[in-house]
Amino acid sequence: MMDVSSWKEMEVALVSFDNADQIVEDPCYSNDLSPASQSRKGHPSCANLLSNLRILINSENANNETIFSRFSAEFSEHLVGERVGMDEGDQRVIINIAGLRFETRLKTLNQFPETLLGDPEKRMRYFDSMRNEYFFDRNRPSFDGILYYYQSGGKIRRPANVPIDVFADEITFYELGDEAMDQFREDEGFIKDPETLLPTNDFHRQFWLLFEYPESSSAARGVALVSVLVIVISIIIFCMETLPEFREEREFKSTQELSKNLTDTLLAHSTFTDPFFVIETACIIWFSFELFVRFIVCPSKTEFFRNIMNIIDIVSIIPYFVTLTTELIQQSELNGQQNMSLAILRIIRLVRVFRIFKLSRHSKGLQILGQTLKASMRELGLLIFFLFIGVILFSSAVYFAEVDEPQSHFSSIPDGFWWAVVTMTTVGYGDMCPTTLGGKIVGTLCAIAGVLTIALPVPVIVSNFNYFYHRETENEEKQILPGEVERILTSVVTGNGSMESLNKTNGGYPRDKAKK
Repeated sequence: MMDVSSWKEMEVALVSFDNADQIVEDPCYSNDLSPASQSRKGHPSCANLLSNLRILINSENANNETIFSRFSAEFSEHLVGERVGMDEGDQRVIINIAGLRFETRLKTLNQFPETLLGDPEKRMRYFDSMRNEYFFDRNRPSFDGILYYYQSGGKIRRPANVPIDVFADEITFYELGDEAMDQFREDEGFIKDPETLLPTNDFHRQFWLLFEYPESSSAARGVALVSVLVIVISIIIFCMETLPEFREEREFKSTQELSKNLTDTLLAHSTFTDPFFVIETACIIWFSFELFVRFIVCPSKTEFFRNIMNIIDIVSIIPYFVTLTTELIQQSELNGQQNMSLAILRIIRLVRVFRIFKLSRHSKGLQILGQTLKASMRELGLLIFFLFIGVILFSSAVYFAEVDEPQSHFSSIPDGFWWAVVTMTTVGYGDMCPTTLGGKIVGTLCAIAGVLTIALPVPVIVSNFNYFYHRETENEEKQILPGEVERILTSVVTGNGSMESLNKTNGGYPRDKAKK
């Protein structure tokens, strides 16, 4: 900066410039009569202006430095400071996305050094030295959201005009990381995949994979096949023992034994020798063994009891043990209490039907259906709420429309509940129907309202089903058997395998090919 003496010299020169009040003839003009040949009073001539500027330019301080030399030095220092600041990350970076240029600062990209744009080595592969820019032949609209991720400090937002799958591919390409992908999936309403827990003990892990993951090995497939066969046999026995032929035969044997005044011990003995009971016992032994082994080797006992499939396994074997206990108790009780015991057994044996849900452990389709219903609980609850309102409304309307009809089926509003439910669900049993004109109008409106009410949440449920189906399909494509992983890892460690095969198996690419 200029010191005080320099500013004084400049001020003296300008004052002398302003105070020039004499008209001086300038030899550069032609004559006195020319308007340009005279300078008006109060303004300097060319000679005074040149002389003042010469004084200003040639004025020197004690260090023999002129004003312009000091200004040049100060300007150079300013440029050097600017260059230093730009070296620290203030310089601008031009990113060309398929012909559309984006401009940002280098320090914005350097906030995330693990990403493609934040790592100098990674982004250098896309640098165009001729144009001094980074070129990416990628989707243009998606880069607005990618650049916003850097500018906002880690917030990922998908542009409205970009499909979800396209933007997900862009997140993967720019290597924003798993955290950004999880945030994106959460914002889009995707359900987070549950973490898979495995036992830490090698022996427990082998048995856990054997009984819990049928795709892990050939032995696990064999165990799953045996389990499915036992479940099917158990369900068949449950249905066949209710056939009239078998039921009448068992009742005849029981009556014949009672007529001969057999003891309670012989009665219990005949129950234990029943073929259906024997087959049921064999199935329960397998179910109990399978449940016990999975409980012993499970990685978390708390999570084991929170799993709905394990709860179904426990509930499906409880009726057998209740039946067995009841039969043993009857040996010391009177025959008069048998009817009460049979009534209890009929209720408890009904729970055996839940064994069919054990097939969902080995069926991907049933698992997808269960996940769909779980994710659609809000829509299903809304559907039930609408049906409840419709049932109350139309059952009341049809009752007052048919109240004066002598042969009406609707003697009260609760009697109309059944008719309203059957009509709104478009089942139409025909056991109850209105006969008057007003009742038929109410029935027509009830049927139309039922169709609209049921159709509203169906698209949401179908969308959830498609999501879980595609997710399961993608997981099957990416799934790697544990034996194959161990074999590949062993071959890599021993030097017999190739790192390229491991990378391809895990869905990645070798580093040398990626750099190319």
